Amino acid sequence: MRAEDIRRVGVVGVGVMGAGIVQVAAQAGLEVVYVEPTAERLEHGRQRLERELVRAVDAGRLDPDERDAALARTRGATELGALAEVDLVIEAATEDRSIKADILRALDGIVADEVVLASNTSSIPIASLAAATTRPDRVVGLHFFNPVPRMELVEVTPSLATSAATVELVEGFARRLGKRTVRSADRAGFIVNRLLIPYLCGAIRLLDEGVASAEDLDLAITAGLRHPMGPLALADLVGLDVVLQTAEVLHAEFGDPAYAPPPLLRRMVELGRLGRKSGRGFFAY
Repeated sequence: MRAEDIRRVGVVGVGVMGAGIVQVAAQAGLEVVYVEPTAERLEHGRQRLERELVRAVDAGRLDPDERDAALARTRGATELGALAEVDLVIEAATEDRSIKADILRALDGIVADEVVLASNTSSIPIASLAAATTRPDRVVGLHFFNPVPRMELVEVTPSLATSAATVELVEGFARRLGKRTVRSADRAGFIVNRLLIPYLCGAIRLLDEGVASAEDLDLAITAGLRHPMGPLALADLVGLDVVLQTAEVLHAEFGDPAYAPPPLLRRMVELGRLGRKSGRGFFAY
């Protein structure tokens, strides 16, 4: 199969990342079937998708007819079996190796043999996920960035077993969505998070040590380095639970203290202060 032959895409998980992937695929003219395990989570995902499409119209990035057409190209389901006829599947579940592997293992027995299984993991080595399937040559990392509709990058990560044809297919697919791709070796964290996580953890440690307030730490970076967002606000945007999970994966893989999750990060996640999605993190929303 070629990238231009993809007509129907499956997305497993419609949280912040999954809903964004559904949105960009639907806006690109593709049919999208998305799956969550419960009707309640499915409805939350649908509402998130509708909300983002309305924001795109309000911002002038989409006209109302395009919004309605994109929404009409999507449908939800609570069973993975609904993905039996798709041409490509993107797993966008929580950043947990066992959960992702279980999903890929189940999909392996549902979709056609030639279908590529892509994971939106931000940190987990692809080989460890591909090993759960009988098609490791057709398992690949396809890491989108938040917010998906506005971030142009996708990290493509083949494992040692991923075929060249699979890599070519997903890179072409990403271009159809208007994205730019970079290719990473199959190491935990890939490119962006190998650089980002020590930066975010370092800022959290400075805050915990009382070096500066959260506001001053972020201002130092936005005004001093001209970054569009400070590290603590960025961590809140990513989700502190995701930052913690990614840091744990990186620390387990490399053993570098720079990747070790700061105690303050663990305490905040334990208290449910996850950032923007919970209304409170290092800042209030």
